[in-house]
Amino acid sequence: MNPDQETNDAPAPARRPTILRRLLSHHELATLLLLLHAPIDASAKPEIPQLHEAGLIETISSDAGASHIRLTPEGNAVLRGLGVK
Repeated sequence: MNPDQETNDAPAPARRPTILRRLLSHHELATLLLLLHAPIDASAKPEIPQLHEAGLIETISSDAGASHIRLTPEGNAVLRGLGVK
C-alpha cells in the first residue's frame, strides 16, 4: 500500500437522496405548493411517502397527538428555485 493513501475502515455514511436525482411529478409539485401555505394531514395525499423520502417534507406531531406534514428547508428551496417564494 502506498504510504500517501489513507485507509478508512469506517463504513461510508448513508447518503440522503436529493431532489436532483429525479424530477418531481406534477402531483408532487402540487403537494409542495399546498404545504407552502399550511401543514396538511399526514394521510391527505398519496405523494407524501416519495416527498418524505426525498427529504422535501417532514412529519410533525401536534400537542393533541395528530400528525401533520410540513416543508423542510430543502422543500422550500425547491419552491424558491421554481420562483414560487
